[in-house]
Amino acid sequence: MTLLLIFGALLLLLFSGLPVAFALAALGTLMLLIEGLPLVMVAQNLHGALDNFVLLSVPLFLLMSNILLKGGVGRDLFAAVQSWVGHWPGGLGIAALLSCGLFSAISGSSVATAATVGTVAIPEMTQRGYAKSFTLGLLAAGGTLGILIPPSIPLIVYGVIVEESIGKLFLAGIGPGLLLLALFCLYAALYAKFTSAHQPTPKATRDERRRATWRALPPTLLAIIMIGGIYTGVFTPTEASAVGAVLAFLLTAFVLRTLTRETFTAAVRQTLSTTIVLFLVIIGAKIFGKAVTLYQVPLQISQLVDTHLESVAMFLLVVALILLFIGLFLESLSMLLIMVPMLIPSVLALGIDPIWFGIFFVVLIEVALITPPVGLNLFVIQAVAGTNLGTVIRGVSPFIGLMLLSVIILWLMPGIVLYVPFELN
Repeated sequence: MTLLLIFGALLLLLFSGLPVAFALAALGTLMLLIEGLPLVMVAQNLHGALDNFVLLSVPLFLLMSNILLKGGVGRDLFAAVQSWVGHWPGGLGIAALLSCGLFSAISGSSVATAATVGTVAIPEMTQRGYAKSFTLGLLAAGGTLGILIPPSIPLIVYGVIVEESIGKLFLAGIGPGLLLLALFCLYAALYAKFTSAHQPTPKATRDERRRATWRALPPTLLAIIMIGGIYTGVFTPTEASAVGAVLAFLLTAFVLRTLTRETFTAAVRQTLSTTIVLFLVIIGAKIFGKAVTLYQVPLQISQLVDTHLESVAMFLLVVALILLFIGLFLESLSMLLIMVPMLIPSVLALGIDPIWFGIFFVVLIEVALITPPVGLNLFVIQAVAGTNLGTVIRGVSPFIGLMLLSVIILWLMPGIVLYVPFELN
């Protein structure tokens, strides 16, 4: 009964229009007051929520992402990939998806990935006759790779919550990220094969490929340096975020010369704005998490799992259904901060690897980025394309199915997640 009342009160606050951070903090504070606990616990959690060295990487990865976005790196990546695969069936769609994958590896942000590649790819694809709904759905879905392919801000936050290695989580995201990218590209190729409305892209000359590849080489090297540095242990993920931010600035300001004082200032302001919002949500979730722990909510959930869910498969199915439902109303980070602290005791009790569960969880909250009414990537692509939201939603539906298929594949083949961090590291 207590569990239902807590979730009911939380949903009521969220549906009232109160920002997620304040809804979590207000409900957590009220729960502490009802139990007669001192409010000094709220102040302690305000400080304790952010007193973690790993969280320093969040604003640095965001800064790097915004610098690359303002520096127009997406144009160079798309042009280079297009020169190699643009003449394939569905080549422009595949080029857009591969560009999303590459930009994800140097940004860690789904919104930045969707906006950066979408700005370049949408005009090119619509000009070639690709259906608008397919084009917009492809870019919205491709942008979700930004929170799975490392570096990933949700994986950083998940690692902080469950006290797992951020480096191992990053490495665990590589296989699933490539799997999802391959499924998307296969769908784009099949779509092009069985529809004939678009115009094929002429094959690029050797000289055109050389020039485009050379132009895109610096940002590609940036991704290799960051992931390679983490993989080899040269620097930690937090240090990688600092290295990435500095290199992104040097690359766009002095190598590509596409970053101006005005665009750099805009990148810093956007980083500050997003960081404040994220950290407020983390603080609110910390207060709420403290309250639900004192109310023994995780214990109640564990007891429900022990009583009613006899297998790991049933537990994961129920978790997936819950995440798909609340993903209709909450954005990805809020889902992670609310649900993970309550689920992780059951995860460990059932013997589920927390690294694998982290990737499973992130793939499912990726779906929340492209499901209405609050899917952020839908609104980003809508704004970039200047069209109605319904067109984006229609185009993204097949990709939601592919993401759910990837979840099943990861369940059947857990080595896709665990091989890189545990066998090769």
